[in-house]
Amino acid sequence: MTSEYRYQQLEAWLQQGIKEQRWRLGERLPSIRTLCREHAVSKATAQHALQRLEAQGLVEARPKAGYFVALPPTAVKSPLRRSRIEAPRPVTVSDLLLDIMRRSAAFDLLPELRAGDLPPGIVALNRSIGRSLRRQRGDAYQYYDDPAGDFGLRQQLAMHLSRRGWAVEPDRLCITSGCQHALSLALMACCKRGDVVAVESPGFYGVMQLIEQLELQMVEIPTSSDTGLDIDALAEVLERWQVRACVVSPAFATPSGALMPDIARRRLLLLAEQYDLALIEDDIYADTSLGPIPDPLKALDVNDRVILCSSFSKSLSRDLRLGWISGARWHERILHLKLVTQLASSRYLQQGVAEFMEDGSFAAHLRRQRNELQERRDQLIALLHQWPCSVRVSIPQGGLAVWVELPDRVDTLSAYSEGLKQGIVLTPGTLFSASGQFKNCLRISFAHPWDKLRREALIRLGGLLMNSGQGRPE
Repeated sequence: MTSEYRYQQLEAWLQQGIKEQRWRLGERLPSIRTLCREHAVSKATAQHALQRLEAQGLVEARPKAGYFVALPPTAVKSPLRRSRIEAPRPVTVSDLLLDIMRRSAAFDLLPELRAGDLPPGIVALNRSIGRSLRRQRGDAYQYYDDPAGDFGLRQQLAMHLSRRGWAVEPDRLCITSGCQHALSLALMACCKRGDVVAVESPGFYGVMQLIEQLELQMVEIPTSSDTGLDIDALAEVLERWQVRACVVSPAFATPSGALMPDIARRRLLLLAEQYDLALIEDDIYADTSLGPIPDPLKALDVNDRVILCSSFSKSLSRDLRLGWISGARWHERILHLKLVTQLASSRYLQQGVAEFMEDGSFAAHLRRQRNELQERRDQLIALLHQWPCSVRVSIPQGGLAVWVELPDRVDTLSAYSEGLKQGIVLTPGTLFSASGQFKNCLRISFAHPWDKLRREALIRLGGLLMNSGQGRPE
């Protein structure tokens, strides 16, 4: 048999396997080495067969990860719904959010299901932190850390940010107790009671909590699941009302995972200068990028109006509670507020993370995580395609979740209690708005592996949601 027939035979075998779902959408195909061994073909023959499948859009090559079953472009539709513009108002966050957080379910349908072995990156992180703790000597435990945080960690963060296009000095960074703490410091530094804050809609419920606690008012700005904050809508709001600050996530906004294009970022900065606006950049998802890590909005900030906030909770570990902030023209005020609200951060945790970054372990962790997250994202989207109704799903290039829009008759909030009876904790769309919007939407995370139990739970959730709407499959 000629080489030509061999690659055609292998190509047909792989096509049949994809058709029969031997490998589901988003799953990895056998390696080239495995194909060569099991089908008695050369490496060139196996590569040629895979390249032909890639040209047909059936598989996708990922650097240093292999070939994966590709998601067809027509498999899903992006959410179309846009929020409406309403007058600024005080915020009252639903008690449902507290219930979800008590169940540790913000990023897991089955929070009672515990995973197995720790990922290699977390093992290396724990070792670095352990070494840091053992190095503590003398009476250092009786002294507080510098309010700005450990200089070594700030130095590592400055280098990390410089590789993303923003040259920052360590002295312009302050370590915080997570990103939520950083956002809180930012709002306290530039706003006073009663001020109006513009937020993305749908947007991060944690920001709404802060606005409620600080007795601020909120105006919701519509977003696109592809490009993020609607700059035209923001301009309209700024013309109508006096807005003091805007909280925005240019890199993979939650819940949609949208990535704001460069032209929109530049228009946002021009509006901030025109209307004397503080821009609070929530940059927490940038390091989860499935491709190159995008530059922060702060990199374009020539007028010192962007307060950058982030943490390790989405890219590394939620248990660290280590974040950072760069306060622009409000930085000294933020340092004072950090002293008042937290006093100091854990010295040994900071030093351990700094070592983890310095020896290259953090960069290696991000590379591994990128491949894992893309595989889990594609598997999630493929499973959603099996639901008994038409759905629109965002396809983010970063972040940890997709935004799902169901038929109008579906009420995800009313399905919450029924889901709990089946051990499933869903995150209804209404949590991402203060005005009761997005009842037929929900956020679903791909932070965890899609093992058998989570797959089954997700399929059951589809039927549960359709029953909540008393509707017929479309």
